[in-house]
Amino acid sequence: MHRHGYQGRKFHRERDQRNALIKGLADSLVKYESVETTLPKAKEIVPYVEKLITKAKKGDLHNRRQVIAGLQTLSSAHKLVDEIAPKLHGRTSGHLRVERTRLRRGDNAQLARVSFVDDLAEAPVTKAADKPAKAEKPAAKADEKGDK
Repeated sequence: MHRHGYQGRKFHRERDQRNALIKGLADSLVKYESVETTLPKAKEIVPYVEKLITKAKKGDLHNRRQVIAGLQTLSSAHKLVDEIAPKLHGRTSGHLRVERTRLRRGDNAQLARVSFVDDLAEAPVTKAADKPAKAEKPAAKADEKGDK
């Protein structure tokens, strides 16, 4: 038998189980911002999550719904669109990195850590910080008019 033209890894699972596995790994990656898994699984989820990040950066309703469909939980989808995607606007692609970590003790499988390239804790983009700054400026202008 040949494998010409077949794309993707099967992981010895049927289609539904494979899709659930990839969704679950992507969900954990968004929730914890890093995940350790086997190297083939890590290589498989990187393009999947990259496409979700691109959709989350657009942020309109249609793309938000596609991100929700691509992740297991609603909270992680909202976290990706509202918190993580605004911090990643400096890049057009290459948001994730795969690092080989260790060999698993039981079966000697190569493990790898998938994480974001940018440090998400240091990124200054927050929506809550922008709103009070706008509210203070009109108040200061009102005081200046009253002084004259």
